[in-house]
This record gives sequence, C-alpha cells and structure tokens, in this order.
Amino acid sequence: MARSMAALLIGNANYAGAGILANPTHDAEDLDAKLRTYGFNTILRTDASHKAMDQALRDFRDLLDIHEIGLFFFAGHGMQIDGENYLLAVDTDTQTALDAQHSSLPLNKVVSALDQSTASTKIIILDACRNNPWERAWHRSVSVRGLASVYAPKGTIIGFATSPGEVALDGIGRNGVYTGALLQHIDAPDCSIETMFKRVRNTVAATSGNTQTSWEHTSLSGDFYFNLSIGNVIDEYVETALADSLFDLDLSRPSHKVIEQLKKLNWYKQNPAIDGLNAAEINRFGKNSCFVVGRNIYQAACGSSSSAIDFIDTFVEKTRGVKAEKKKALLDGILFEIFFDSKGARRPEIKGQRFNDVFELQRHRSLATSFEFIANSLSAVGGDYYAVPGKGHSVDVTIATKRQGASTVVNAVYLGAKDILRVVEDEFTSADDTTNIRAERFVEKLSQQLQVPKRLLTITYAPAAAAQADKFQVPAGFTVAKE
Repeated sequence: MARSMAALLIGNANYAGAGILANPTHDAEDLDAKLRTYGFNTILRTDASHKAMDQALRDFRDLLDIHEIGLFFFAGHGMQIDGENYLLAVDTDTQTALDAQHSSLPLNKVVSALDQSTASTKIIILDACRNNPWERAWHRSVSVRGLASVYAPKGTIIGFATSPGEVALDGIGRNGVYTGALLQHIDAPDCSIETMFKRVRNTVAATSGNTQTSWEHTSLSGDFYFNLSIGNVIDEYVETALADSLFDLDLSRPSHKVIEQLKKLNWYKQNPAIDGLNAAEINRFGKNSCFVVGRNIYQAACGSSSSAIDFIDTFVEKTRGVKAEKKKALLDGILFEIFFDSKGARRPEIKGQRFNDVFELQRHRSLATSFEFIANSLSAVGGDYYAVPGKGHSVDVTIATKRQGASTVVNAVYLGAKDILRVVEDEFTSADDTTNIRAERFVEKLSQQLQVPKRLLTITYAPAAAAQADKFQVPAGFTVAKE
C-alpha cells in the first residue's frame, strides 16, 4: 500500500562572480517540503559546492537502492557545453568552458545514477536553463543557450523548464516561473505526472507571455501520481466508506439506522443507538457499514457522547463475540476518523479529542491489524511525521523552561536537537502573547500535535525541577506540529 520514494533536491543561487539568483534556493526548499508531505525520503542541498553536489549524488544513489521511486530536482544555472548538459555548483570554475565542465555536475551522471538503480520510476526535474552569464567571455554563440536534448532511459521522465534554445525566467515572487507552476499543480488529486506537466506548461506559457515553454522527455511504462486520493490506495473498503459524506443511507438496513442516529449529533439519539449494539447485531452488519459505524462512534465520542466514549474505552469487552473481520472494520473506522475527513482527505490537524483513548487499544495484540491499517494508510497517502501513527515508535522530547516570577515559562521544545516550538499567528494572536496551561493539558496538546500517543512520548525537562510544575506559561497559539 505504501509507496517507497526518495528525492535529491539542489537549489543553487549564490554563484561566485555571477550574482545571486532570486529563486533557486526557495524552489528547492519549497518542493522539498511538498515532497515530504507525500512521503518522500529527501536530501536537500542549497548553495552547494561541486564537492557537496557529488557527495549528495552518492548519498542519493544509496537511497535509490532501497526505494521504488527516485526523483532528482535542480534549480540554478545549467548549460550545455559541446552538446552535454552541466549543472553548476556555486563554486564552479567558469574561467573557461573546459574548467566549467570539470567543476560542475554532469546531467548524464544523474541520469546514469537513476538508470543503474533498482528504482522502477525515475523523475528528473530541471529548472536550470537560465541565461549563461559567462557566454560572452567564452565567445559562445546564442545558438547553444539552454540545455541540450537528453535521452530518457526506460522508466524515466525528464522535465525541463524550457524548450531548447530558451532560457528560464526568475519569478517575481518567491519561486521561479517553472517551479512556481509545478507547486501550483502538484497537489491535483489522481493526476498523472504527464498530465501535471501539461498543466505546468500552460501556466508557464501564460506567466511568461509565451516566451518560455516547458517540455519533457519520457519513457515511463506505468503511471505515477504525486497526490493519490485515498480511494486509490486503499482497496479494503469502498470509496463511499472512505469518503463517508458520499455514503448513501438505506434505512431498511439495521446498520444504516445506527449510522443515521449517530449522525444526529444529539446524545439522546446517539447513546441509545450505541447502547443497542451487541455482537449478534454487529455480526449482521456488512464490513463497510461497520467501518462507517466506527467512524461515527469516534465522531460521537468527540462530541462527548458518554456511550461512545465508553464504547471506545471498553472496546475489547464491547466487541467480545464479534467476528474478527467486523471488529477490525469497526476499529479501522474509529482510527480512520482521527486522521481523515468526510471527503477522505487527510486532516491538516487530527481530530484529537480521543486520540490517546483510542491508541491505548494498541496495547492489545489482538487489535494489531487495525493499527497496521492506519499506519499503512497514512504512509500511502504521504505525510511528514515524527513517527508514523500506528507503528508503535516512541519519541523523545525535551522541554526547556525558565522561572519568571512565580511562573514556569516554556522556552523551547527540542526533538532531535531541534527546537520545534513555534507560534501560529492570526488576527487574535501575536508572537508576544502568552497563556497559562495546566501541565497535564500541555502534554496532551503536545501528544496530539506530534501525533504520538502519550504512552509513547518520553518527556524530559530542563531544568529537571520543571517536571514538578502544575502549569506552564506558553506562547499563545503555540504548536509543535510538522510544518
């Protein structure tokens, strides 16, 4: 179900003797962030030297041996010399064309690294045809501007920012024209990469006044999609259960009557519907109906339905006698509702009110297949996690504090030696605003934002005495969620 994908992204802007390009580092950084949301294991290098680019390619080759899909992206100066294409490092020696050849990264070297790997799908994207600032010094003709045509080995697609003889334009904002168009269209759901590049080409033409035309070489033998909808990666349940806003109720069916009552958002309807569930009745439900019932039980629990909360807390007892397939579907639905909305899209923020209650069930080995289901589902649709929920991996964080009067102030939250605490500002919150929060509630919020159950979250405090604090002063609007 999950896709195994690796990417190397290089953005070079600060060229010695050629001024600073406006967009390449942003282009690489923004595409890197986007690819990580789709589950790519990425290597990012900005303003890289020739040596650093060579080393990054070697590291990328190692990743390609254990991933099915490989993607290489370069933004910066690129040029053809004697019919071969070269990607320039920030310290490329540009005194002569020969010097440049031997101090740049040959595109053919990248193509070969991908071709010789075990990856089945290889993607190369080049926003690298900017005007050659050394052209006049080398006495080279404008006829060799841009990059030369490149052969795409089997299973490879190569996307160029421009057609032969053209040069790529810097954008007027954060991104170049080509990468900006790519970022605009990459999120289109269930859109093949070839169709995405066509959309990119239209946007590039419109943005550049038809002076820049992107193009591709391809020999892909199968389809590749960046953004797969959940229905295309999970075949265990029908699409109308995964996107349950499409689920049509047939009130002649007992399971659908239960779902209807749960959707009332009224405890007087929800509680009796859940209290009436028993093994004999659930065993008559279809698998997809069980999944949707599970989703709505979690929804009701988040709305404080006492019977829904009790059903989750005592799930093992409540489902004793339920067939294994139906029990799994119920818990699959409960877990799915935490992470996916009614359209089947991954939630930007989890529905976390009962997150820890549900993940306490992971202690029961008999329920392991449901946690494997949600972990595989999240991996398949992509996402950047500190630890993929459902895998059972622990996470260690350190909370740095200081005493300020009678308050214990949280300064930072460290994970992997990096401070991940930040403030999301809005019209009601500024970076200077603070609020007091009970220590227990603070840990609960950390757990939900990290998407790591509290029992798998190891917290240490600096200084250690802060562990005894009843409450903390924290920035208003704080978050430790992945950006």
